[in-house]
Amino acid sequence: MPKNETPPRPSWRPTVIGKRYAVACGHYLAATAAVRVLERGGNAVDAGVTAAMALAVLQPDIVSFSGVAPTLVYRKKDRSVHSLAGLGWWPQSTDIERLRSEGHGVVPDGLLRTVMPAAPATHVEALLQFGTISFEEAAAAAHEIARDGFAAYPVFVRHLEKFQDKYRRWPSSADLYLPGGRTPRIGEIFRQQQLARSIAGMMQAERNAAGDRAAKLRAARDYYYKGPIAEGIAAFHREHRGFVTRDDLAAFTVPVEKSISCTYKSHQIHSCDTWCQGISLLQALKTLETVDLAALGHNTPAYIHMTGEALNLAFADREAYVGDPRFVDVPVPGMLSAEYAAAQRARIDIGKAFGTLPLPGRPPGATRDAFVPVLSSYPAAAPGAALDTIYCCVVDADGNAYSATLSDNARDTPVIPSLGGTVSSRGAQGRLEPGHPAEVKPGKRPRLTPAPALALDNGEFVMGFGTPGGDVQTQAMLQVYLNITEFGMSVQQAIEEPRFGTFIFPNSFSPHAIGKFNVESRVPESTLAALKNLGHPVQSWSALTPAAGAVCAIRRDAETGWLHAGADPRREAYAIAW
Repeated sequence: MPKNETPPRPSWRPTVIGKRYAVACGHYLAATAAVRVLERGGNAVDAGVTAAMALAVLQPDIVSFSGVAPTLVYRKKDRSVHSLAGLGWWPQSTDIERLRSEGHGVVPDGLLRTVMPAAPATHVEALLQFGTISFEEAAAAAHEIARDGFAAYPVFVRHLEKFQDKYRRWPSSADLYLPGGRTPRIGEIFRQQQLARSIAGMMQAERNAAGDRAAKLRAARDYYYKGPIAEGIAAFHREHRGFVTRDDLAAFTVPVEKSISCTYKSHQIHSCDTWCQGISLLQALKTLETVDLAALGHNTPAYIHMTGEALNLAFADREAYVGDPRFVDVPVPGMLSAEYAAAQRARIDIGKAFGTLPLPGRPPGATRDAFVPVLSSYPAAAPGAALDTIYCCVVDADGNAYSATLSDNARDTPVIPSLGGTVSSRGAQGRLEPGHPAEVKPGKRPRLTPAPALALDNGEFVMGFGTPGGDVQTQAMLQVYLNITEFGMSVQQAIEEPRFGTFIFPNSFSPHAIGKFNVESRVPESTLAALKNLGHPVQSWSALTPAAGAVCAIRRDAETGWLHAGADPRREAYAIAW
């Protein structure tokens, strides 16, 4: 190489490095909103909640302000991890036979897939338990962006174009997402005036309430769940024969609970409980823990095969055992034990792929029969993957961390005009097969794909990471984590490297179609051919496809204490540090 020529860059964007704080999330305006709060003295939770609400306004096609918000909080002062169960449950009047009839055996599109809106309650609870600022301060950016609008960007516009026929099914949805009868053009200003009024009502309720900060935060929450917003949601369901009532909304709460975790070498990896799919990430890590992955070589056929098969085993167990722990006895300790990981690892044939979803294992402590799907009864998936969801991570100067995965699309359920948006359609991830661990029942939560993660080392924060993408989430997160820990990549390089994803199981979204083994086209043709020869049903993804996720991550350097942040160029994600 000539002396004056710039050497090849390991990534298109730089890893962003700072000492005081770092933010990495799904849109640059939300990252900026979080920084504004940090600069005013707010902590990681204050800034994270601010970004989370802004993200729901900035990508309202795939993230609802009234959607889901599974959240992990790391508190530096006692080196503890807390989980906020930001997922709603089925209304008490849910009629399962009606779901079967109208959905032809799966949860149908439309109003009937509505579960309780968890995100507003989650954000208020996070501020109440771990934050320092008011709801009004945290919601200011979301309110401003909804009222004044944002510039429509390529991912947002392409998504509306792709699904415009779905939005046209409901006049209220078409009015919001197809203003003037068409999709917005890139750069046009997209406004959500009614949602801005709903947020403003919560802010005003807090302002008017008597009492201390806690009482005022609860007043903002009650405006949503017991006040005018709740009445509007319930009235819409009464009018259109939905299931949600005022009593359902008034009774909804978001518990703060223990995370679940596993060890991976020196790290402790934390996820939310089995009402989400985070355990699949933990199981795959345990299965791979004793494998010399570096010796296999990054993204070689042997590495992709071994990692993909570990994921397939985890997804087989997800299908068999994982559901709302209030209703399902999930053998978490057994599923995450070294003993069980060794048994699962022994099932992987280095010379031959499963090719189809393997049978589940039998983890120690299992008290229920495994659910084994009849794969021939599920449809074949069209190419691509779920684009729902967005992620946010914040770490502050004191070492606290916030990790949350926000979601819920607007194309499969109608906009409620009085709210200015859709209410959580995560019922799409419920199942109607008797005995399935995610079987729909009144008061039960569907099994959620969004699953944020935190990694610690001896109680010290190491990394926060997550991504959108449905069933690809735990897979993309696993690959980025291993790129950093096993292959020594910088955070940004680890995020930008080509990815793969297995989908040879019933998709988490209704109608639960079965897909292929997808690999980004930047992987050499020889690698794709070798994977096919091993028996993987390989299908190519385009380079940097959004279907491969959009990982954001923040890692603390153990030697310097500085924060290294990265954001995925596959979507609009951005990282900022200082």
